Formats: sequence, structure tokens, C-alpha cells
Amino acid sequence: MELPGDSHVHSEFSWDTGGPDSAAAGRMTLTCERAAAIGLRALIFTEHVDLDSWITDPDDVMGHQTPMYREGRFHPLRFQADRYFEAIDRCRLAFPDLRILAGIEYGQPHRSDDRVADVVDLTALDRVNGSLHTLPFRDDRAEPNTMFRHLPAADVMWAYLEEIPRMIASSSSFSVFTHIDYAVRSWPVATEGPFDPARFEEGFRGAMRAIAHSGRALELNTRRLGAWQVQWWAEEGGREVTFGSDAHDPTKLANGFPEAALLAESVGFQPGSRPEDPWRRR
Repeated sequence: MELPGDSHVHSEFSWDTGGPDSAAAGRMTLTCERAAAIGLRALIFTEHVDLDSWITDPDDVMGHQTPMYREGRFHPLRFQADRYFEAIDRCRLAFPDLRILAGIEYGQPHRSDDRVADVVDLTALDRVNGSLHTLPFRDDRAEPNTMFRHLPAADVMWAYLEEIPRMIASSSSFSVFTHIDYAVRSWPVATEGPFDPARFEEGFRGAMRAIAHSGRALELNTRRLGAWQVQWWAEEGGREVTFGSDAHDPTKLANGFPEAALLAESVGFQPGSRPEDPWRRR
């Protein structure tokens, strides 16, 4: 089976790798080398663009992110668009047989669409993924991992799922909704037991309906993809899916893609004409 294009890839230009002047420098080139080695025909570098800071517990800050943490808040690095596009051009020259596309993972677009043009020209991008990383918390914002320490776990999950339709309704700047199970990544298993999506089925389905009715695609994020996501998306009218490894390390590129492609095919999604195209359900 030919692998779908990886539509969610990070390099040194994402703040959570440490940034282009950190030890992550050169990761874009290494990722392209990895793509060529595994026979991946296309990938989209979707670097983080987050325009707000948020409340963070110290335990949630990784070592290379410490300079971004000040007085209880996390301040993500500003996306360096000019350097990013220069690196994309260099990789296109170095890897002419690989389709290398430019994109971003735009966090909370419904909160910053009036400011994003100051950071990057969205029309210059091949893909804009929309992600929801923070939620209202104490008259501010926080990520779910912090909120799970202070609120009942079910309340955090419902808050996440209820925010998705608001994000969909309030922003038209992105075409793909990413990792709909983002909050599940930090689910407190030690106190709550394994995550059971059936507890929140109504919320997931409602969020999926909002995404589907807006005409957007849902990303099948292979960091932790469950068959229930693909099935519910199809049942709620979803027409398109993309495939994203969310790789921040070249070795993670296209992880789990054969299995994800089989799941998508099982409910009627079919490849587009180009490897980076969303798969469509006919």
C-alpha cells in the first residue's frame, strides 16, 4: 500500500521543538531524508502558530521549553515565517522527488484571526490545520493537562468538546481540524482509569457534526487513533480525512499510516489524485 502524504509534521520551526536556534536545527532536512527512506511521496510541515500565552503548571513545562515559562505562564515562541519559507525552498531543491508543502498548525484560530496576518500570510500556505490546545480557565486559558490537576476530569473533557463547535463557527481560516482527541492525551489514567470514549460519545459526535457541516476535513492523527473516531466521523457526515503523524522527530514520520489508511478505507474513504490530497468519502 502506498502511504498517504503526512499532513501534520513539525520541524525546528515549531516552538515545542525548541525553535530554529536550538538543538532541533536541521530537523526539517532530516525529516525529508526520512521521507525518502520510507517511500513517503509527500509531507506538509505544519509548524505551530500560537498567538496567546496561557496559564501552565511548572510540571507541564519540558526542559527545552523552560525559557518560554515565566511567572506561571507559557509564552510560545513567535513563528519565524521568513526563515521557515527559506528552509522549505532549500529542501525542495535538495529533494526534488518529494512533494514538500508549507503549512501551519494554527492554535485557537477563533481567538486570533484578527492578528495572524502579522505573523504569516495564510494565502502563502498549502495547508492550515486548526487545533484546539487551550480552554477557558480561571478567567484565562490553560491546556487540558494543567486543568486536569485542578478540575474533575469529565468537566475538562466536556469543556474541550463544547469549545470545538465554537471554534468552527468563529473562524474560517483553517481547512482541517486536527487531533480531536487532544485532551485525551493527558487524561489522568491514575485516578480515572483508561479513557472510555463512550462516556463522551455525544460530545465527540456533536463536535464532528460541526466540523462536517462546515465542509472541513478531520485529521486522523496517528499519535493515538481509535477506530471509533473514523466510524463516528463517517456516521456524522464527514466527507474528508487527512492523515497526520504529528511527528516532532523524523523517526515518527508517517507512524501508523498503513493501519490508519485501512480504517479509512473500511468506512468508504478513498485517496485523492495527489498523495497530499484529503481522502474523500464518495
